[in-house]
Amino acid sequence: MRAPPVLLRLLWVRGWGQPPRRCLGAMARYGTEQRGRPNTPDYRLYFKNADGKYISPFHDIPLFAGSKEDKEIPAKRSKTTGTEVLFNMIVEVPRWTNAKMEIATEEPLNPIKQDTKKGKLRYVANIFPHKGYIWNYGALPQTWEDPNHKDKVTGCRGDNDPIDVCEIGSKIHSSGEIVQVKVLGVLALVDEGETDWKIIAISADDPEAQKIHGIMLHSE
Repeated sequence: MRAPPVLLRLLWVRGWGQPPRRCLGAMARYGTEQRGRPNTPDYRLYFKNADGKYISPFHDIPLFAGSKEDKEIPAKRSKTTGTEVLFNMIVEVPRWTNAKMEIATEEPLNPIKQDTKKGKLRYVANIFPHKGYIWNYGALPQTWEDPNHKDKVTGCRGDNDPIDVCEIGSKIHSSGEIVQVKVLGVLALVDEGETDWKIIAISADDPEAQKIHGIMLHSE
């Protein structure tokens, strides 16, 4: 399945052991459980629902932030802030960290793990004066870049991963946190010949969220 058409239309228009961790907001309905040591190939961050049952962040957490999502997966009513629809973002990589964490789409329950390449753990390089990721990085649940579909914009097929999100708010979020975000824009990238869309968003709770309704990207 490709990304829901309503999401794409919005984007164009709005041109993880240790005891489960509990968070406020949307995350209050979910918990996480760590297994293994961070910065090792065996590290995993698993998700649980409010009843303590293991769930998949990829399949079981709703795409839309809705008032009825506790009882309905996916939510049939989407939460809005004014006229803007809110989405659930699964944080994989907190801002200012280097380990490249991602949802393990091919493992049971789809925990978050550290990505590897050629048998080595992956880390993002620092770009002075910043360290690691300059935003909170994650994904939209229940979305997928179809490797069998050629994107009309990029001319390339999908990368077989959930759609990525760059959350640019002021707070540093934790890996495994569920954040309700407002979409500000979208950026199409081609990575090793594959389409890799990046959603630019801001947490609905951010002090600046009500002041920002879109972004303009310039190339020189």
